[in-house]
Amino acid sequence: MFPPVSTEEWMAKINVDLKGADFNKKLVWRTNEGFNVQPFYRREDIKDLPAINTLPGEYPYLRGTRDNNDWLIRQFIPGETAEEFNRNAIHAIDRGVESLGVKLCGDVTEADLEKMFEGIDLAKIEVNISCCPGKAPEIAKVFVAFIQKKGVADAFRGSFDFNPFKRLLKHGLVFPKDIKEQALAMYEAVKDVKGIRCFAVDGGMLNNAGAYITQELGYSLAWGAEWLTLLTEAGLKPCEIASRIKFNFGISSNYFMELAKFRAARMLWARIVKAYDPCDDECCKIHVHAVTSRFNQTLYDSHVNLLRSMTETMSAALAGVDSIETLPFDLPYKNPDEFSERIARNQQILLREESHLDKVVDPAGGSYYIETLTASIAKVAWGIFNEIEDKGGFYEMVRKGEIQAKVNESSVKRHVDVARRKEILLGTNQYPNFNEKALDKIERDEHCHCGCAAEKPEDGAVDYLVFDRAASQFEALRLDTERSAKRPKVFMLTIGNLAMRLARAQFSANFFGCAGYEIIDNIGFNTVKEGVDAAMEKGADVVVLCSSDDEYAQYAPEAFKELAGRAMFVVAGAPACMEELKAQGIEDFIHVRVNVLDTLIGFNAKLLK
Repeated sequence: MFPPVSTEEWMAKINVDLKGADFNKKLVWRTNEGFNVQPFYRREDIKDLPAINTLPGEYPYLRGTRDNNDWLIRQFIPGETAEEFNRNAIHAIDRGVESLGVKLCGDVTEADLEKMFEGIDLAKIEVNISCCPGKAPEIAKVFVAFIQKKGVADAFRGSFDFNPFKRLLKHGLVFPKDIKEQALAMYEAVKDVKGIRCFAVDGGMLNNAGAYITQELGYSLAWGAEWLTLLTEAGLKPCEIASRIKFNFGISSNYFMELAKFRAARMLWARIVKAYDPCDDECCKIHVHAVTSRFNQTLYDSHVNLLRSMTETMSAALAGVDSIETLPFDLPYKNPDEFSERIARNQQILLREESHLDKVVDPAGGSYYIETLTASIAKVAWGIFNEIEDKGGFYEMVRKGEIQAKVNESSVKRHVDVARRKEILLGTNQYPNFNEKALDKIERDEHCHCGCAAEKPEDGAVDYLVFDRAASQFEALRLDTERSAKRPKVFMLTIGNLAMRLARAQFSANFFGCAGYEIIDNIGFNTVKEGVDAAMEKGADVVVLCSSDDEYAQYAPEAFKELAGRAMFVVAGAPACMEELKAQGIEDFIHVRVNVLDTLIGFNAKLLK
């Protein structure tokens, strides 16, 4: 009943509203993933996209590998002994967990497994085992014999995290054994149990090291192709290999892009497997486990981690992955306790039982925005994949350290973006809780859990991944403040224009709060002298002048002279008279263009002596 509106008409209206401002600069999002995002999309933008009209379960599986969205809830189960693991596992299963993560070290016997899985129905509960790659074939033989003895081999579903490339990625060191020989031994160990996947692709490791979404996807696809090439050359059939590969992806907080990433992964992996001439299209289905990100978890205001992991879990659930692990919010500073593990489980249960995200397959299908994002991510990731293949494949690039160097380069860029507040971590580099203390709640070195142990490089080592969380530098800064004998006081000298002084006082409080300083805010002063006297009475270490640009020419020199070096003096803003003020000896200005982290490191160096 309404006449159609063309794209040209929309653009004309937008340009009128922009009042001469550049459309591309104002409204187009230049992503770090290697493509631009437009402010709006229309049906015409998706009409020619590949596989847009396919159904869930149809090749190339853009819309899903199955006709349902019933993902498995996974949780890592700790346990120093077989009995302790068993108690913890049964406790988690009783509360909704359907997929167990377990780490097996050293020699494992059937008797050990009997104790570990006593009372657990292995025909219904998925089991995912991580262990040393060198020991994996041996442990797999024991485990397969165990489930065969239990009579559940036909129904069993699970995986072994056989990952010989991990040593190069984490420590820059080559796997000491022949990878092809070990991989064949691994396949022989599990081949009689159809439901065991044993060749790991750990994109989550790249995610936790700071890789961008398209990098994580492109490198993971090359990793999977490496398994296919390596083992088809060894005599295995493509379907025998593809059905044993398991992709483990991380999930960042980039909500819609993460949703699109998993959709693109299904489509691209199907294309790759198809190139190996498999026996049927069923072999082209990707199997994906998703884990919420550690890269963006924070030590301070750690309950915000719950908000991050909730949206991350939601992205993966809507995208139709096979299983999800939501990490506990307290992981950066302690071994998760019963409370944090329960909350992590319940996040997925809420999405399933109350939000019913398992009831619809590919709910994003047909969305102009998400379909376009999917195509854009696929295009860039496919380019990364082809570049790696042209240079000799995943193993060759990892052995040279080139993939590690690329990911670390991205991580450095992201840390700079966090330092400059281009990438926001709520509670860390924006809107921090000024009075929170974290030193006393740190119970362990987080590297012990995340696998980035600080081994010293050996001869022959190449670049390896650095697993510093995005918040790590801000946290180190703030912990230095906590360790200091005196907590610096920052006084807001608010004067003049009411709106500007309040806005700049809030900006400055958030700015210095990122270092954990004590913030003394004020409504306003009638004179500069009154403000300076109040600051001295409070014992201020830093006085921040908060006013309007027009008034700084008068107030800043007056306040600087009145303060007479009794405290550090800062002007909030970048007024037109900045150079004139600098000529009078005023050195410190804070505004949206400064590097927050570097600036605060400089203040710490002067204030924490």
